[in-house]
Amino acid sequence: MSRSVRKTKIFGITTAETEKQDKRRWNRTFRKVCKKLIRLEKDPPIKIQGVTDVWDGAKDGKRYYRQATKKDMRR
Repeated sequence: MSRSVRKTKIFGITTAETEKQDKRRWNRTFRKVCKKLIRLEKDPPIKIQGVTDVWDGAKDGKRYYRQATKKDMRR
């Protein structure tokens, strides 16, 4: 992977490596709410955003970093 470099200067704003635990928690909550609403014969939400807030996760999004050096662009 010595030639692996980023194509754009976009970086994540985080110290977390992964959002795996957050995604598992969100999907479990989504499935639980859907099952409960189906039992009550109501319409379940179509998207996960209807149940959880994706901005509660460990990663906070991405930003464009204009002054990125060659070292920053390495993976």
